[in-house]
Amino acid sequence: MSLRASLVTLFCLVGLAPAARAQVTRTVLADSTDDDSLAFLHAPTISLPPTTLTVRDSVARVSRAQLGARYRLGAVQPGHRFDCSGLVQYVMSVFHVLLPRTAAAQARLGVAVPRDTAQLLPGDILTFGRGKRVTHVGIYVGDGRYVHASSRKRTVVEVPLPAPGTRQGRLWTGARRVLETGTATDTDSVPPAAPSPAS
Repeated sequence: MSLRASLVTLFCLVGLAPAARAQVTRTVLADSTDDDSLAFLHAPTISLPPTTLTVRDSVARVSRAQLGARYRLGAVQPGHRFDCSGLVQYVMSVFHVLLPRTAAAQARLGVAVPRDTAQLLPGDILTFGRGKRVTHVGIYVGDGRYVHASSRKRTVVEVPLPAPGTRQGRLWTGARRVLETGTATDTDSVPPAAPSPAS
């Protein structure tokens, strides 16, 4: 099967018709100091079709399709092995959203979203760490659940959002939206993150 046929099959599986493809441009973040991700450090700006909720559902489907893949630090092997940021990077790349490789760099993209299930949308990136240091990311898939590559369980899992007051609840630092939903008549876009203060 040709690459084009494989991509059409994938888009059909996730519910995207060829006419619903996203138009992507990339903007380099000038404030980056991560040497390992300079080549990938872009704040994606993506124009989405009016069926943005369908795209978000498709992000959840692609995320769930990786359940059971083994955890391996530094790996990005769809269906086989991932680390946390590799999983997020791969899932978003299916939708032509190019993200940097590390969790810390991914946590600076898009716009901040409150840690509130009423405001979270499928496709939002959840960030975890201590203080301002982000060390782990996952993808919100709706209904109070998220998918992530767990180093503790050594596999990609779907779990409920951490409860406030628990250890995981204290490590959950926030969420970032890289797929912005506007109205059907507006252009949906992903704004770049605000420059982070120098540490």
